[in-house]
Parts: sequence; structure tokens; C-alpha cells
Amino acid sequence: MRHRNAGFKLGRNTSHRRALLRNLTTSVIQEDRVETTIAKAKAVRPQVEKLITLGKKGDLHSRRQALAYLTTDTAVKRLFDVVAPRYGDRQGGYLRIVQTGFQKGDGASKAFIELLGAEKHLELKRQKSADLKAKKRAELEKQLEEQKKEAGAAEGGEEAA
Repeated sequence: MRHRNAGFKLGRNTSHRRALLRNLTTSVIQEDRVETTIAKAKAVRPQVEKLITLGKKGDLHSRRQALAYLTTDTAVKRLFDVVAPRYGDRQGGYLRIVQTGFQKGDGASKAFIELLGAEKHLELKRQKSADLKAKKRAELEKQLEEQKKEAGAAEGGEEAA
């Protein structure tokens, strides 16, 4: 029986599990959306929600508690400046877990864990990456055409000689 056994072990020892949850929490706060397994997403949800509640308080003690848990200073700054103000009037339920499919190899169920209200930010990120990919592709096509012209000119020069 699992009476009074709360939490997820995730097949890891205590220190490894704690490090995993800290890193995953930091990633969710920094990136707004992370793909992971469903078990890890369900395990990290309470941690992120507690940190967002700390961010909503906004006092020095809360900032120091967040700094003790999160792995980077930039994540703490983003939590207090960007993420927490987004949920000023909301009383919890800051995250969404969306199942996406299965992992290659072991077939584990995958899911996105994302912050609610981050759609604008995520769309902006997608647009930037799409623009960057299009720019790189155009540069590669230009280089390819130049190489074809040089190869054609070299063939033409050999035939004349």
C-alpha cells in the first residue's frame, strides 16, 4: 500500500532526483515550454507552481528562497520580472501538460510542460527561428549557385584549352 507516500521517485536516488527537478524547473521558467516525459512533467509541476507563488510575493525572502532552488540567476530574474507578474490575479494552475507522443528507444510517453499565457512569447520565438532558418537557407542556396557557376566556368575553360 502507498499510504502517505507522496511524490515521484522517477527511478533515481534522492540527490539525482533533486538535481533533475531543479534543472527541469529552471528550464521551464527560462524557456516557457519544455518537452519531457509525462512522469517528469507531473513531478515538476508542484515545484514550478510553488516558485511562481514565491515570485508573486516578490519580497527579498522569496527571492532568496527561489535563488536557493533555481540553478541560475537569470532564471530568478526572469521569474520575478516576467513570469510571476503574468499571473497576478490567478490563484494557481499556472502550467499545462500536453501529451505529444512516444519517445524513440524505450517508448516512454512524452509531453510538453508549458506556462499558461506564454503563447505570444513562444510564437515570437518560433517566428525568429523560422526567419533565421530561411536566411540560412537563402545563403546556402546562393553559395550553391556560385559553386555551380564556378564549376561551369572551369569546365568551359578546360574544353577551350
